[in-house]
Formats: sequence, structure tokens, C-alpha cells
Amino acid sequence: MNAPIGVMDSGVGGLTVAKEIIRLLPAEQVVYIGDNARCPYGPRPFHEVRKYTWQLAEKLMQQGVKMIVIACNTATAAALKSLQKHLPIPVIGVIFPGARAAIKASATKKIVVLGTNGTIESGAYEHAIKSLQSASVIIPLACPKFVPLVESREHEGEFARRMVTETLAPIKQLSFDTAILGCTHYPLLQPFIEKELGERVTVLSSAAETARDAKKYLEHEGTLADRTEPPKHIFYTTGSVPIFRETVSDWLQLDEPDVRTIRFI
Repeated sequence: MNAPIGVMDSGVGGLTVAKEIIRLLPAEQVVYIGDNARCPYGPRPFHEVRKYTWQLAEKLMQQGVKMIVIACNTATAAALKSLQKHLPIPVIGVIFPGARAAIKASATKKIVVLGTNGTIESGAYEHAIKSLQSASVIIPLACPKFVPLVESREHEGEFARRMVTETLAPIKQLSFDTAILGCTHYPLLQPFIEKELGERVTVLSSAAETARDAKKYLEHEGTLADRTEPPKHIFYTTGSVPIFRETVSDWLQLDEPDVRTIRFI
């Protein structure tokens, strides 16, 4: 089935998930929407995030997608169940795959969750992890400054390193062996996060695990693409097209990606 896979995010962070989907499923076309103009979602009320997520989903449905991946932890926490209940196609999020990966990786079952204010306040990761391993100890930490760092493309310099050090200071002396990057923007800061937490801690992104979930579902349903030519991915942004095109080209290593503008009234 050669209909595209829809991927949505509050901005550029979901490109980390799109990249894994493209790598794992090279025959699949991806249609991506990044809501850069209204990013970040983390500080927003859940009813507002739910509204925005539904708007993105409706745009993806208009593109004829066969599956939607909510590549945003805050949007997953706010709207996944609602979309799954009401849409006629499968919808998967990034929280449960990330929780499952953390359970697999952790020997002590002491797990740090790094996320936006919205994701941390929702308790979505705690619920997901506890549903898989009730004895787990979850240490949540909101990192509200990380998303703006990535969106502004300041995630590689000394300023970003200092910001990571300051943000992680409250958990440095605690005992844990696994940390979940509970926001799809955070993998861009992963080198700094890993260095700050040290070799004893495994730092996980949900991107690869989410892509594997998408593949398993499509295989089970018999809806994998069977095209022989490389697909042409489409990327929409509510923000600056030139800036988004540069980010897509850089992160996904695509030459002249098809980046288009999209608006919500």
C-alpha cells in the first residue's frame, strides 16, 4: 500500500523520528508537518495542544496517509487516545515505545525522564513505565529550555553545553542507570546529555523504537509500500520555509527536500 506515513511534531524535533522511519522503511513515503510557528507545545495547556494536534492530524488525513505518527511527546500525552478513538487509520505515539526501551535497558529500574513541562506534568511516562514494570522508580525532570535551543539551531555550541549542565544539575547526585529523552527535540542535545550524566547512564531516544513499532504494524496489516522507485518525501512547516528546508537537508541528509508552507486559521 503506497499511501504515505504521516508524521507530526510541534517543530523540527520529530524529524529525528522521520529519519528513523526513512532509514528503517526506505520504500515508504513520509509526509511531515512541523508546527514551528506555535512551537513549543510543552508550556501550553493540554486543551490547546490537543486542538493543535487535531489540526495537524486533519491536514495529514487530507494527504491520504495510511498511518499517523505523533512524533511529539507532549502531543502524544495530550491527544493520542482521542486520535486513536476517532480516526479510521492507525495512530501511534512516542511515549510507550520510549518507556518500553527504557525498561529493556535498565538493570536497576531507576529511570530518569527528561521532558517538556507538559509531558512531565501529564505523568504519561510514569504511567507507561509502571504499566510495563510496576517496581520501576521514575525520576521526572522538566527541561523547558531544551526545545528553544534546538528550534533556534543553537544545540551544538558552548551555550547549549552550559544549558544542559545547568538543567541536569538537580539529578546529578541521584542513583539511576537510564535516562529517556522524553522529547523528540532532545536527541540533538544527546552528546551533551550523555557527557553530563556519565558512562554509567544509558541515554535513550524513542525515535528508533517508534519507527520499529510503525514497521511492525504495517507488516502485520500487510500495508507496507511496494514501490520500486525511491519515494519523494514532503515536509510542511507553519514557520519559515527556507529555515526548515535547511534543517531538513542537514538532519536528514536530503538534497533539495520538498518543503512547503502550511497555515491554520
